[in-house]
Amino acid sequence: MSLFVLIFLRNLRVFLQKNCKGCIKRPRKEKIKTARREKRGFCPLPRGAISSYQRSIKMQKNWKESEFFKKLKHIRVNRAVYLSAIIVLLSISVVLVITAVNNRANKIPEGTTPPAVETPAPEGTTPPQTNENDKPTQGNTLPEFALPVGGVLSKKHSVDTQVFSPTLNEYRVHLGIDIATEEAAPVCAMAQGTVAQIWEDPMMGWSVAISHTGDAVTVYKNLSKQLADGITVGAEVEAGQLLGSVGDTAMIEIAEEPHLHVEMTVKGLQVDPLDYFSKEVLSALTEDSIYEGEADK
Repeated sequence: MSLFVLIFLRNLRVFLQKNCKGCIKRPRKEKIKTARREKRGFCPLPRGAISSYQRSIKMQKNWKESEFFKKLKHIRVNRAVYLSAIIVLLSISVVLVITAVNNRANKIPEGTTPPAVETPAPEGTTPPQTNENDKPTQGNTLPEFALPVGGVLSKKHSVDTQVFSPTLNEYRVHLGIDIATEEAAPVCAMAQGTVAQIWEDPMMGWSVAISHTGDAVTVYKNLSKQLADGITVGAEVEAGQLLGSVGDTAMIEIAEEPHLHVEMTVKGLQVDPLDYFSKEVLSALTEDSIYEGEADK
C-alpha cells in the first residue's frame, strides 16, 4: 500500500511539473536570486560590487566639484602654458644658433678668385707640335710692379683682421687693396705679362687676371664690362697697357665710392700687393696723374 502511494505521488509531481509550472513553489534561495536579478537589470555582478562602483563614481564626481580639484586643474593649465613657452623659446634659440653658424661658415671673403676651368680638347684631335725653342721662358724673378690706377688707398689688404664692409654692414676679411678713384678711370697692367683669365665674378664684378714672371698673378676687379681693345685671354700685355676702366659691377662693394679692387698671388699664395711696390710707387699712390694719357695709346 505504501509503495503504491509513493508511486502515485511521484507521478503526480511529474504531471504537475509538466502542466502546472506556476503552481509549484520555488525554493526561497531561488526567489532571492531572481529578485536580485530583476532589481539590478540582470547584471552579472554581485550586489556588493555594484554598490562599490556606485560609491566610486560618486566620489569622483565630488572630487571634480571640489575647490582643490579646480585649483589643481588651474595649476596644470598654467604649467602647460609655461612648458609650451619654454619649448618655443628653446626652438627659436636653436634656429638662431644654427643660422649664425651657417652664415659664418658660408661667408665668402671679398675678392676670392674662382679656379680656372680647363676645357679638354675634343677627342681625336692632336695638339699642335711646337718647337721647344719657341716656348716662352718664365723666369723666377718678379717684375717691377706699378700702380694700375691713380687714386687714394681706401682699404688695405687684411687677412687676419676683419674690416668693416658698408655694403654688407658687417666685418669681413679683405684679400686685396682698394684704390678709390673716379668712375671710368683708366686701369692699366701693373707689369708685363699674359692675360690668363677674364670673367664676371658674382660678387666682385668684371675681373681680369694677368700672369707674370716669378709665378705671380695680378687680379683687377670691379671693372666696367667694356674692356680695352685686344684684351682677351692669352693676349700679351706690357706694363702700363690699358686694360679697361673702373666700373661699379662689384655687388659686394656697391655701397662704397668708385674704386679698383686689386689682388695679387705669388706661387699660388695670396699676398699684399703693397709689399711688392717700390717706395717711389707707394709715394705716388695718392696722385691722380698715374698713367695719365694711357687711354689715348
